[in-house]
Order: sequence, then structure tokens, then C-alpha cells
Amino acid sequence: MVIVTRIRREVLTLPAAELGPDNPLPPLRPLEEIHRVDERDREELPRDMARQLGYEPLHSLLPVRVRDGYGRARTPRELDALVIENDRLRATVLPGLGGRVASLVHLPTGRELLHRNPVFQPANLALNGAWYAGGIEWNIGATGHTTLSCAPLHAARVPAPDGGEMLRLWEWERLRDLPFQVDLWLPDGSDFLYAGVRVRNPHEHPVPLYWWSNTAVPEDHRIVVPAEEAWEFGPERRLHRVPVPAHVAQHPYPADWFYDIQDGRRRWIAALDADGHGLVQTSTDELRGRTQFVWGSGPGGRRWQEWLGGPGTGGYREIQAGLARTQLEHVRLDAESEVCWLEAYGPLPAAPQDVEERLELALPRAEFDAAHAAWKPYADTEPGELLATGSGWGALEVLRADWKLPGTPFTEPTLTEEQAPWRELLRTGTLPEPRRVRPPGPTLVAPHWRDMLETAPATPHTEYHLGVAQWHAGDRAQAVRSWERALPLAPSLWPLLRCLAVADQEHGHHERAAERYADAFDDLCRERRDDGETWTAACAALGREAVEALLRVRRVADARAVWEALLPATRERGRFRLLEAELLLAEGRRTAARAVFDAGFEVADLREGSEAIGRLWARLGDEPLPARYDFRMRPQGL
Repeated sequence: MVIVTRIRREVLTLPAAELGPDNPLPPLRPLEEIHRVDERDREELPRDMARQLGYEPLHSLLPVRVRDGYGRARTPRELDALVIENDRLRATVLPGLGGRVASLVHLPTGRELLHRNPVFQPANLALNGAWYAGGIEWNIGATGHTTLSCAPLHAARVPAPDGGEMLRLWEWERLRDLPFQVDLWLPDGSDFLYAGVRVRNPHEHPVPLYWWSNTAVPEDHRIVVPAEEAWEFGPERRLHRVPVPAHVAQHPYPADWFYDIQDGRRRWIAALDADGHGLVQTSTDELRGRTQFVWGSGPGGRRWQEWLGGPGTGGYREIQAGLARTQLEHVRLDAESEVCWLEAYGPLPAAPQDVEERLELALPRAEFDAAHAAWKPYADTEPGELLATGSGWGALEVLRADWKLPGTPFTEPTLTEEQAPWRELLRTGTLPEPRRVRPPGPTLVAPHWRDMLETAPATPHTEYHLGVAQWHAGDRAQAVRSWERALPLAPSLWPLLRCLAVADQEHGHHERAAERYADAFDDLCRERRDDGETWTAACAALGREAVEALLRVRRVADARAVWEALLPATRERGRFRLLEAELLLAEGRRTAARAVFDAGFEVADLREGSEAIGRLWARLGDEPLPARYDFRMRPQGL
């Protein structure tokens, strides 16, 4: 048999916004998560679902940083892509952007099976900020879009079970400290892209696990699934058991339907156009859940669609497959264990009532289960030619624990400057002082790293990182003591003062928080060395928090002083134009605040579910919110 599957490098040129720098301030505040069910509402849910809804939801982004440095100016940009192709399908993968399958084309018909976004535009929908719409994405970590949405993954060629080759993607997921891999291949002559997924828990304790494979499909497609009932999660943020809806396109607000597929039924979901053409996704039984998400037909949902793809690019909805029945749950991955499954994506022309029968003919369930079994031994095969490089965090963890993870090498050459001080702590027991004045690097917060920080020499730099780790662990009083101990000898005061200001806010001491924010911003302005990316990001992030804290306690003149000290380019960003309107309103300059809206601005990092723009507009008058600012995801009053 001649193997015709090919993997090749390609460059994809798109109008693209720059990602920009990460926010250098550690994310100490509780995670803003709209996809949660009130504990009182869980009493009416199935017992296992209720238990998993309450099983270790994520409360903090640490050790991950927020990605909010992107804008909305798009220019043609070359993106590295890897193409997997046989004579039936062509899949285009973006290893530098979360391993997203950006396109899946059925070659005999020329049909694009996915919603292929014609632009790259980050928006604030991932757990840590930057996310983009379109294609097939791999979500691991916690409820929401993965922190790896816009991050590079490792990629390499690996032998496939049928004698061809697979594209392996792998990384270390840092919220839960779990290594994972996705093996993509096209069996010879197949109409289906296979995805073998494995997540491993190398720890000596169980870990909460979240996985959903999300696929964007054209909005006008009908969703077909082998279920009669679903759990609906809409703008009121409650789970309701409902019959499978036939016309979700008329739903006015964003909503999810988590389909209740009965045990024993094959797991699949399809998206078909009016002629019965489209995509089917199926998996082995380990991937239990199936979901549909829509943005809704209301003005807020339409605005979000335009925001993510640009005018005239066509809307989309998502079909999704996950380890639990709903995306609000986390499952338990036992100590020193793993979970793996096989997925398939391909065209399936069929009438809605015939999908299951046609799927069985095209890809028999028994044959697919056998393919899963055949792939499992290959999951341990060591990669061949490296095609892309991810982060060095996995290499640091492997170096620390001497874990053996066949098939997913996290090697020392991938370590970078970010990991260097932590490698030194691991080697010598001392966290080195920075060699030059700059904003602090990221903090590692897992218990083993916190233990090392506690026994390291108590320099101001170490006390800063130790405080962040203690804060993450819930020991807030001790975190405050660590930061306060560091202040007298610290060469840089502003990182410590900012941490203490957040602690004050969390404990209700808003006047003291405002004072510390003002002092922190003044110290940063004295210390900054240049107008480079890192310092500019630090000043923007701290300045924004300082203005908000000062306005909260009505220190309007001090808020204005911070605003005026920001760089002109920072003040022109949409987020800061919105902040300026709030500042003007606090100064009693209602007409000037309204003028900011009239001139127009775009808050590039507007958070999914945020109602900040609408609330401020309502304070300016009684006129309806202009369409360009309408991102509302639920009715007023909810």
C-alpha cells in the first residue's frame, strides 16, 4: 500500500493583530468566570453532575500571566502553519497559536468543513485573555478557553499506526500542571482527520481535569446529535433540562446546550447545511459530552461575531466534545494515571435523520475503536523531526521531578530566560537577584516551588515571589507579611506595593489600597528605564489599576495625575479611552465624557460578559446604547 499522507510546512498570511506583551502584574484577584452555577441550584441536578460542578473549580490564573497587550490594528502577517494532507483531506494547523486546526478542506469537493476565520484577531475570551475564533481548538485546564489559546506548542513528526506519519502537538498545561498531547493523522485514503489525545497526571495526588475540543462551524448549519434532551445554560446562568431545541438560531442571547447522550449510544455531533453537507465529529466513549454554543440573534451577539471576525465574514457557532456532560464540571484524574481517547473529523453528506446510519457506514464504530487501540502504543513513540517549539515550563518540571514521559519530551534546550532563575533555585536553593532593573518575572506557585522559596535566603526578590505563592495557596496573612518584610531593603518598591494594594482591596481597605497604588505608580515612573515593551506594559497595567482604585475612593485629582503620567500612546488605547470617560464623569465633566463615546473607541480586551461600557453609558444619559458599544450577553436586570 502506498502511503500518500504528507506533512509539510506552510506560511499562512492573514490580516492579523499583534499579540503584544503579557501583563507583568501577577493576577492576584479571583478569576472572573461567568460559567458557574450557584450552589443552591445544584440540588436539582444529577448527583454526579452536582459533585463535579463543585470539584475544585479554578480560583486563580497563577502561575499563568494575563495576555492583554494586543490591539485591533490588523496588518498582513505571516503565520507558521503545518499542513497534513492526503488525497481526501487537507488540515492546516497553527502550532504557534495553540495548535489550532484553522482549516479542514475536503479535497474532492473543495468544501471547507470548518468556520475558517479570515483574520487573526485576539479577544478577551480565554481564561487568561487572548483568544481567537475559528477552527478546532484543544481546551485543557479549567472551565473556559485554555490559557494556551495563543501560545506555541511543541510539534514533531511521529510514525502513525498505519505506517504513515502523524503530527504530534504537546505541551505542559500550567494551571493544573499536566502534560498532554494531540496526535493528528489521516489514515491512507480516509475522509476523516484522526486526533488521538492523551493527558497524563505524573503527580502522586489526583488532579482535576478539564478537556473540551471546540469546533467552529458556519452559523447557518443545523446541529444534529443523538440526544432528545439537553441541559441549557443561558443568560440567567442556571442549568435547565430542556428538549433538544430545533431553532437555536432564534435564541436572542448567547447560550450553551449540553446534550444528554444516553450511555451506550455512540458519541457524535454533526453540523449540516440546507443540502445535508457539513462536518461530523465522533470519538471513543471516553469523550462523553457534546455541546452546542451560539452567540444569539440579539444585537450583543451580532456585535461579538463582528468583533471576532470582522464585518461580512459570516457568523459561526461551536460544536464541542468533552470529558464531562457540561463545561461547568471537572473530572478527577487519579495519581500517576492517564486518560486517552480518539476523535475523528470529516465530511458526512446526510439528511439529519440519517446521520448515525451514514456515520456507521463511513466509519464503523468497531473499526474506530480498533483504531484507538492501534494508536495507543504509538502514543509513547518518541518524536522524529521537530517542527515547532513550545515553552520551557515542561522541561523545568521534568528537570525538577525527573519524570519519564515517553512520547512527549520536555528537554533542557527548550529552557529560556523565563525559567532561568527557577532552574537556579532548583540547583542551588537560592533564587538569584535580577541582573538589571526590570519588572519581576513570573512566579511559580505549586507547593514544591513554594517550599523551595520558603527555605531560600530571604532576599527582597525571594520574599516578593514567596508572597505571590503564599497568596495563591490561600495563606493571605503570611503573603502580606512576606511583602512587608521585603519593603525596607527592596530596590524596587512598586511590585510589592501593588501586591499589598490588591490585598488591601480584597480585605475592604480601599483608602489604604488607593494610597499604596499611588505610591506604587510614582515609584514605577521613577524606576522605568526606557519606553520598551516590558516597561510600557508595566506602566499601563499599574496605571490602569491605580486610576480605578483612586476613583473608587473619590480621589479624583490623584487619579487625574496618574492618567496624565501615562504615555500618550497608552492613553489612546481603547481601554484607557473608556477609563478617561469615567474619569471625566467623576470630575463632573459629563459633556466631555460623552464626547469620548462620540469620538469612538474600541476596548480591545473587553472581557466576555463585561457590562462596563453599558453601565458607564447609562450614567451619561437616557439614550439607547449605540450598536458599536453593545456587547451585552444577557437582558438588563439579570
